Amino acid sequence: MVADTHVTSANDFAGLARLKSLSAEQDPKAIREAARQFEALFLQMMLKSMRDAGSAFAEDRDRSYEEMFDQQIALDLAQRDSIGVADLLMRQIGLGESNPSEAETGIDRLLVSKTPHSTRRREDFSPQTPREFVHEIWPLAQEAGDKLGVDPRAIVAQAALETGWGEKLIRDTRGISGNNLFGIKTGSDWGGEHISVQTLEHTPAGFAPRQAQFRAYPTLEAGFAGYVDFLQSSPRYRSAIEQGNDADAFAAELQSAGYATDPDYENKIRSILSGSRLSEYLGDLSNGG
Repeated sequence: MVADTHVTSANDFAGLARLKSLSAEQDPKAIREAARQFEALFLQMMLKSMRDAGSAFAEDRDRSYEEMFDQQIALDLAQRDSIGVADLLMRQIGLGESNPSEAETGIDRLLVSKTPHSTRRREDFSPQTPREFVHEIWPLAQEAGDKLGVDPRAIVAQAALETGWGEKLIRDTRGISGNNLFGIKTGSDWGGEHISVQTLEHTPAGFAPRQAQFRAYPTLEAGFAGYVDFLQSSPRYRSAIEQGNDADAFAAELQSAGYATDPDYENKIRSILSGSRLSEYLGDLSNGG
């Protein structure tokens, strides 16, 4: 039976130690409630500090009712997930829903800036140059190409197009990469982390800005694995995969399947494939550079 962990008054702070002792495997709801009570305590301390500062030169008086009022206000705010401290704690122990771009509040960003070692749980892919971008993703593109039966050069070219050669990676509000190099949006079946960013979508009237939610992966390897699964699990991309080592045909079938709204998507991938930049960077690897 799940323990009753609902807190309704300031006097319930005495149960914080009991809630903290419950493991996440036994009672995740209790852990959430403990995090909320911690947030309430944090808010209560803030309110107390403000009252102390405001009354430093005031007359001596009985402040017991003020303290009780502050306790109850802090608890009520925490129950409404008002400032995000509870969510931050849950994310740090791996239990919360991670959505930094939409749910992160001002207090989240303050705490993140002071404790990057505990909040940067997602690997941050930050290539410094287009050359470094290609060099780092090439082994993963080769692995993905083997699984799909597709020329890995086509995969690198698509990633280069989607990210501007690594210079326009999808990043959250903390600046950490989502490790999504292929612009894969969340969709109704996605249960993982996501990042909301503004993008350009092609419409009959031309390109227009749109706010879209994209998948976020913990590592670059997971991002490439997600790309492989995305193509393999959807019948609409079967024809693209069947093109094998014909990179140009792969690009053409991606566009035919509606991978992107850009009507010039295929030609842009082909341009990268035939360009000197990709050949030069991959040539470095062949020459041991």
